[in-house]
Amino acid sequence: MNLTRYTLYILLVALALTPIRTAAKSPVLAPSYAWTVSQPTGAQVPAEIDTLMLNYYHHSIPSEVSDAYATTGNLGSEGYNLLFFNRPQQSDFFFRDALAAWMPSSQTEKFYNTRIPMTLLSYNFGGGRENAQDRLQTVFSGNINPRAQVGVIADYLYSKGSYNYQNTKDLTWGASGSYLGEKYEFQAYFFHYNMLNKENGGITDELYITDPAQLQGGNSSIIPKTIPTRLTASHSRIVGEYFTMNHRYKLGFHESEYVNDTTEIKHFIPVTTFFWNSTYEGSKHLFKNSSASDEMSFWKNHYLSTSETNDHTDYWTFTNSVGVSLLEGFNKYAKAGLSAYAKFQLRHYGQTPDTITSMAERPEGLTENPFPGIEPKVSQSLLWIGGELTKTKGSILRYNARAEFGMIGPVAGDVSVKGRVDTHIPLFGDTVDLSGYGHFENREAPYLMKNYLSNHFIWQNDFGKTRNLRLGGTLYIPFSKTKLDIGVENAQNHIYFNSDCLPVQHSGSVQIFSAQLVQHLRAGILNWDNRITYQTTSDELVIPLPKLTVYSNLYLLFKVAGVLDVQLGLDCDYYTRYKSVQYQPATMSFYNQTDQLCGNYPFMNFYANMKLSKTRFYIMMTHINQGMTGSNYFSMPNYPLNPRRLQFGISVDFAN
Repeated sequence: MNLTRYTLYILLVALALTPIRTAAKSPVLAPSYAWTVSQPTGAQVPAEIDTLMLNYYHHSIPSEVSDAYATTGNLGSEGYNLLFFNRPQQSDFFFRDALAAWMPSSQTEKFYNTRIPMTLLSYNFGGGRENAQDRLQTVFSGNINPRAQVGVIADYLYSKGSYNYQNTKDLTWGASGSYLGEKYEFQAYFFHYNMLNKENGGITDELYITDPAQLQGGNSSIIPKTIPTRLTASHSRIVGEYFTMNHRYKLGFHESEYVNDTTEIKHFIPVTTFFWNSTYEGSKHLFKNSSASDEMSFWKNHYLSTSETNDHTDYWTFTNSVGVSLLEGFNKYAKAGLSAYAKFQLRHYGQTPDTITSMAERPEGLTENPFPGIEPKVSQSLLWIGGELTKTKGSILRYNARAEFGMIGPVAGDVSVKGRVDTHIPLFGDTVDLSGYGHFENREAPYLMKNYLSNHFIWQNDFGKTRNLRLGGTLYIPFSKTKLDIGVENAQNHIYFNSDCLPVQHSGSVQIFSAQLVQHLRAGILNWDNRITYQTTSDELVIPLPKLTVYSNLYLLFKVAGVLDVQLGLDCDYYTRYKSVQYQPATMSFYNQTDQLCGNYPFMNFYANMKLSKTRFYIMMTHINQGMTGSNYFSMPNYPLNPRRLQFGISVDFAN
């Protein structure tokens, strides 16, 4: 490992352990807290500040995303969640979905109220000169006054990968600000991302991993970087930005409180809130390949060029939502909060134009465009109306329900209804938490699933609306630390990519059943955390899923000298074999195939995870079981998981 990385690591440790001079008596401050924003109402949703020690090491391996994750292998590279109930809905710009785990989003961006400036700085690294992996992240938040704050985020991930032509270089940065006044509230944030991924198409032969001696005349040793790959001169890039601001103005009355029967303190009690949310979102996908030989060996169709590919697709939306909320408890007869809103959106798509007007003009080897009528630039206007019913207070029953209806544009006739209810039941001197959830969606197929232009893939589909109904419930027993989550879903007119890497729509329904058990066991300093998920699908050709997934983490948790917290353990991801999805680099999509199975391989990591004061750090050997539990470590055909390597990480909370 190079000296610069160790120097940075040691510098961060030294900074974290250097005593900070403070006044003789520290001021008494209210606790810091964080929140995310619920769109479009702008309501604050409590969130955690990322300073927890447990499992901090898990941030630097691709499997952090899911217990079952199909990935091209490298940290920051494309991946697909194999747990169906944890899989996000396909977005309107589907290229981003493969990298969603490494991108910021409106659901994950946090605001902080820390009273005093806070900086969270983390650095994770591993590997050597040829396969180095580095990730530097920082979060800053500072209060201008008790009601206003500003923040900055940055995330730089650079990894050369364990195999050839697999580099990732991802940069995200952003800023936020909020003001939570008595009557007026303002929350806004902006982030920009630039995600560059080399595409190697997978290795040329899986025997290089499973039986290298067969390919090397009896020599069983193999250097991963020497394994030939199917692509050598290709890369994908996703560039985009997101800006949102939410304004809320509250109406209400003042209520007096008397302290010691003499001092009057007036509290503002909000009753009604008017809100306006404005959001701009833009993204661009680029795919380039400069190798003519790769063009002919990897792809079957060539519509624009046989010597190179230079695809580009862009997308932007501008959304405005206005509405009114009657706040929870606004009337003694109405305990729940009630909101209504209208949402208007302008949407634009731009694609690679096909400038070849006739087959006679096409050079030899080019395939004729099967759908010449696709417009390279399209704009849409859309309108939804919606409402929300919430009850977030109360010891017995809490619930949330939201309904949204498409009115104008392609979304006319769309319906989205989501809800959740939570209650508590006394049992054996403790309280059992019981929840039920459900959603129904009748949704227009994304535009790019219906119309797409590129060098290797052109499609024009007349897809109908997709319909999904999901029902489920969770049970949590605190005294045994047991959580059970059971759900079923019916997916009608499901859209997926077939073995030709083209989107198709299933004409019937597919049923999915999922049951997950989360169990924490403890005996003294010995801890054992387990997540076991069973899922089954009624049609594996449409929605293929591994039936059983297990995440298990066995560790010791103890203190050294009363100040150093230590988590020393071994964890493992495992899922059963199934007909795996496969990855198509040109469209950054995952498609179904029926020829190869993947799974039935445990991926294990041995780690020492520690925390001293406000500093977290770890040392980890990933894939420690390589060569001990077989060699078929593929999460997708031709895409092996990373081999064994040593990794380090440190995170410092510079609150001062």
